[in-house]
Amino acid sequence: MESFAYGSLAQIRILLLPVGNIRRCTFDAWVQEINNTDTIRLGDLTTDVKDERSRFMPNHQLASGNLHLRYNSHPPPESHIPLSLFRTSDFPLAVVGIASCAPNDSLATILTHFQDAIHEVFPQGSMFPLASNCFVFEESDSTTNIDLGDNFPGLVVIPSMMGHKSTYIGTLIADLCSKVLVELATVMQTLESPLGNEYLNASLFPMLPPSSEMPRSLDDEPRRESLPLLPSHNSQPDLNGPRSKTPLGLKRTSTMGPGLLPSRHSSLPPTPALPNKKRVSAIGAASSHGRLFKVLGDFFLLAGRLEEATIWYNESIMLFKSPQDAPWHASALEGLATIPVVEAWSSTHGINGTASDKDPWHDIADKLTQAIGLYQKISPTSEPEANLSLLAYLYCTSVLRHSTLLYSVWSSKGWGPLAFTAMLQPGPSLFLPATLSNNASPVTRSAPRNTYASLERLTSITGITRAQISASISQAHGPWFAHLDTRERVRTLEYIAAMYGALGHVRKEAYVLREVLACLMDMVVCGRDESGSGSARVLSAGLGNRNNSLNVTTSQGTVGIRENERTDGNESILHIVKHICRVHGLDLEAVKLLDNSTPDRTSQAPQTDAEGEENEELAPSLHEPFGWPELQIDIIREAIGIAEALPDYPAVAQFSLSALKLLYPVMHPRDQHSLYSTSTRALATAKRRGDRRAVDYWSGQPILSIEILPLPLVRLPIEKPISILAHASAVPSAIISGKKDPFLYNPRKAAVGQAKTVLVQNESFDLVVTLRNPYVFDLDLQSLQLSTSGVSFESKASPVIVPANSFHPVTISGKALEAGTLVVRGCIVQAPGGAAREFVLPLSTEEEEERRSRRRSAIDCETGRSKHSGLASRPWEKASKRSSTQGTVSTSNTNKPAVRFVECIVVPEQPLLRIRRTSLTHGAVMLYNGEMSTIRITLENVSSLPVDLIHLTFDDSTIAPAQQALADGGMSVFDTYETEYDLVHRPVFTWDSERETQEIGPGQKRVITVNCFGKVGCTSGVIHASYAYVKRPRETLTEPGEVFYTRQLSYPVLVTVYHMLECDAMDILSYSGVTTTLPPHAHGSDEDLLDAKTRKSLLHVGDIADWCIFSIEIRNTYGLPFEVTFERNQEGVEPASITSLVPPGSTSRIVLPIKKILLSEDHVSRPIPMLSDRQYVVSASKLSPEEERSQRELFWYREELFKAVHGKWRENGGTRAGDLSLRQQRMTLPMLEALRIETARVRMTLLTYDEEGSAHPVPVDPTGTKYLPLPNEFVYLRTSLTNLSPSDLVLTLTLELEPAEHVIFQGELVDIPVGRLAKGETYDVETPVTFIACGRFDFSAEVYALGKSEDYSPVGHGNMRLDVSGEP
Repeated sequence: MESFAYGSLAQIRILLLPVGNIRRCTFDAWVQEINNTDTIRLGDLTTDVKDERSRFMPNHQLASGNLHLRYNSHPPPESHIPLSLFRTSDFPLAVVGIASCAPNDSLATILTHFQDAIHEVFPQGSMFPLASNCFVFEESDSTTNIDLGDNFPGLVVIPSMMGHKSTYIGTLIADLCSKVLVELATVMQTLESPLGNEYLNASLFPMLPPSSEMPRSLDDEPRRESLPLLPSHNSQPDLNGPRSKTPLGLKRTSTMGPGLLPSRHSSLPPTPALPNKKRVSAIGAASSHGRLFKVLGDFFLLAGRLEEATIWYNESIMLFKSPQDAPWHASALEGLATIPVVEAWSSTHGINGTASDKDPWHDIADKLTQAIGLYQKISPTSEPEANLSLLAYLYCTSVLRHSTLLYSVWSSKGWGPLAFTAMLQPGPSLFLPATLSNNASPVTRSAPRNTYASLERLTSITGITRAQISASISQAHGPWFAHLDTRERVRTLEYIAAMYGALGHVRKEAYVLREVLACLMDMVVCGRDESGSGSARVLSAGLGNRNNSLNVTTSQGTVGIRENERTDGNESILHIVKHICRVHGLDLEAVKLLDNSTPDRTSQAPQTDAEGEENEELAPSLHEPFGWPELQIDIIREAIGIAEALPDYPAVAQFSLSALKLLYPVMHPRDQHSLYSTSTRALATAKRRGDRRAVDYWSGQPILSIEILPLPLVRLPIEKPISILAHASAVPSAIISGKKDPFLYNPRKAAVGQAKTVLVQNESFDLVVTLRNPYVFDLDLQSLQLSTSGVSFESKASPVIVPANSFHPVTISGKALEAGTLVVRGCIVQAPGGAAREFVLPLSTEEEEERRSRRRSAIDCETGRSKHSGLASRPWEKASKRSSTQGTVSTSNTNKPAVRFVECIVVPEQPLLRIRRTSLTHGAVMLYNGEMSTIRITLENVSSLPVDLIHLTFDDSTIAPAQQALADGGMSVFDTYETEYDLVHRPVFTWDSERETQEIGPGQKRVITVNCFGKVGCTSGVIHASYAYVKRPRETLTEPGEVFYTRQLSYPVLVTVYHMLECDAMDILSYSGVTTTLPPHAHGSDEDLLDAKTRKSLLHVGDIADWCIFSIEIRNTYGLPFEVTFERNQEGVEPASITSLVPPGSTSRIVLPIKKILLSEDHVSRPIPMLSDRQYVVSASKLSPEEERSQRELFWYREELFKAVHGKWRENGGTRAGDLSLRQQRMTLPMLEALRIETARVRMTLLTYDEEGSAHPVPVDPTGTKYLPLPNEFVYLRTSLTNLSPSDLVLTLTLELEPAEHVIFQGELVDIPVGRLAKGETYDVETPVTFIACGRFDFSAEVYALGKSEDYSPVGHGNMRLDVSGEP
């Protein structure tokens, strides 16, 4: 499409044609070189012609002025041929062929190609071109015959070694222009003839017929033979024939105009003088000569002779009176409006404009306004339809010329050299002069337009408003467009749109561009129909019918061949479509169109991707509507229709998906379905036709969350420190405390809670990806796979269909192939027919959430505070302004936190065990309380790695309540110890790790034996088998790691424990009566005490003072009888046991003698121990020191008792047996006194002395519990004190006789000094007494140790009972 220039009437058009097999790049390079010669000084024109044909040549070599040249690449359309005389400047007057010559190329062939190219370009009968020349450029430095002679006229060879080619090319162009001026004179001579003038006035837009059809005058005579013959291919009239002898053949000096006087003004000349009349009389009175003068003015304007052109234009205007001459009148006015601009450009004056009050361009604008009016009021009723098209074209061209004048002056800041240059030499722009930095539609959104302030500043400088220019250009848009040819219609609309865009009226520009697209698509469709009507070919499907004619009908099927569609220019049309949609608030490039040959975009920087996806995530919530949705949807339909008509199927998909992405909240469900199906069909068609382009993933951020499913417990690796292998058994405190942390805040525990997920090498795991589909149709994803970094990862992509308006979870499986760190960045999503795209999903850390919240708040705050007018309120415009205002803040924030993703630790490959079989039925075991059973578990190694470490841990239903009670801390010290003792020493499950093997090879089995103990209250339990492969072979000599990983098998067990025997009423008693006071030899010397002898043989006791009696009640609550056995095992004493059969529902008491116990003071003073290692345990008891001492004594003596006495049971007549626990029994202070050996032992006996002084014991009763003295006789009370403590004691004795009033004694009874007794030493104290009455008497003795106890309590005591009677 040729550009429009204001001064096109003064420009000689030269057509540049490629000749031969010249390369495109070479042709463009030489075209650029030739384009540099855009003007030629008149003084540089030379010619050998001296006759009338030199009338348009400059008068002398010093003539001022220039020829203005314009190079075209395409000839005008054939429909403009009627304008060949009306507007000669629109046609190429010369043709320059550009060819390249190799050493082996033939110049004759190049010349033939050049002539053939001219015949193809110009139709038969055309009077153009007037001159032609072919420039042949050598490609190499080899010598070529430059002297062409007369063999190749019109061919110029330019050697490659020639210097200053530009100067030489300028000279050749000047010679070509000289030939053009000569030929213009020849054409003028033909028109000056009477017959030529008749042709000129025959119609509205006349044409000269070919020379063969033009009749000749009778007085013609042969012309001079010196005139050169025109090439045979020129279809112009034969101007080389005999010249007419009419007076029109004036001399060279008469071309200044008829009757021209030296003092005559050059604007509007008066009536021509006599010479002109003579010329007119020669033409004839029937034809007007106004058109001839107008054509003469056109030729002088092209020749650069402005004064003569002005004169002849004025002369022609004076003669245009008929309505049929209105177009000629208007064209003459356009020529007059062009001359001042050319004069101003050529002159160095007028840089600052004139000093008159009126701007110089006002007169030019008035002439153009008058010309527009003349074109507009023409209504040729009798003219053919073709003239309507030409009149509409001339009218639109005049409007464009007037608008270009205003725009050039306005954009150039006034009347000056820049404005002149803009009007004569438009520059690189195809439509508007390059006077503004951004006067056309921006190619991309990054190219900003001129601001409103800069445009208004131009108005204030020039006085020309944008509204004036817009009103002027709007005159070209009207119903006459229907009469324009398609090419001219597109050219005019594009110029109007470009000017609207340069003025800042972007919406008007978009409105006009929509009409441009309509015209272009009409051309595309019509051109496709015309080219396809005769090009369809049908081939026979059978191979044997190749020789058949295509016109022969065959019975076999045929194959239609579709020619490849050309895509040249499609990108430009689509660019216009995208620009129109951007003006209306739609970004059709919201979904990118990618080339599959480019590298995968998954290798982009993660931070950039994260920022882009964050913008997409924030966009829907912060998006403000722009424009009318109904209008936008209609424009989308038009855009899709244009893309389908081209056709460009990837663009169809891009437009459809972009509209879905942006407008789905306001789009009808029917439209959503339609756009989605359209995009699907377009992508399938593009793929079928081999198009390498694909659309990017379009549905925004589809991933909401990624969650790694935890591994099954049997596969979960647990990290353990390597130092734990040094411990042989489990620490009891771990069982007691469980998972209770003694600290209120433990930062290490918080860190453990945020530990990374642990995976195993070469073992698959699952991830759940939550996808979002906001549309009303099911979203089909061709491929969905994970995007990871770090260690190698293997995962298969899978197709997914996301239901409409839903959140859809998808499970993806994969496995890590190496040990190390695996980073899950996000997912790679690919829609059908689209390109794969990576969507990253950073972790929602507190810092990231805070940053997003601040950004969202800032955007929300800005949304309501600032206004954006017009197109500045489009989403991307506001975003760009927002980013520019926040750019300094973002660049200064160098401490931006790094993006974090989900990270997993991949541990080395681990062995895997399974439970092959167990000895339990249905995993249940039934036990009696205290019974021990055996569970056998068979483990099988199903992996390829061996197991060299097995460790069993257990859990049961009694552990958690006990641990909770311990953690609450509300129990006493005694209860706490019992609870801990029950957890540590009486577990439900135990195993012997030393006797079990620790190794299981690949594919092997091992049996593990676990002991199960029946504990009341236990209902269930779990056996945990932890195993690992620790002793791995190392590839290097590096030290092993500090950690290893174990796996755990869990086997639940259902436990049922029957509570059948209950222990109650435990008691410890001392031997009563005399047995505690009689001396040891008393029983040995008494042969008559049969009961005492029997008891001694049954109880296996020695001195009864060293023994006590242990008793307890056993109640059978079960339905079967049980044998209960209690055993005594004390150091230094023979073991003894007692067995009793306890029938169902009955209670039996078990009595067992126990030797008394004495614990050291250090042992007793120790605090009650704690079996756990809990820290910061503060005693909550409020006992006095004496009470605490008593409590400790009770505890330690109880522990010694339970060490000596053990209970067992056995099922009567069965094999089941177990232990009977006494831990629930409590010990009281009386029991403690009976069990503990006293510090000082007291023995009280009654003696009598005979006359000889021999002592004789007083008789006792048969039971041995009381003495039988006689009244009124003297007896002696001997109190023997023995120090049983490990240290020396200083003792005192206090006696008490009841009733004291019936007893006479000698000496003191209170604080009788005994003195210091060593360990084991005995001291006797004798007190004479007499009973003066009969009855029962009770004697007691208490021993005190000086300095032993602060409360002065007795350390020993004794009792005696006497029965005094009168009978001997």
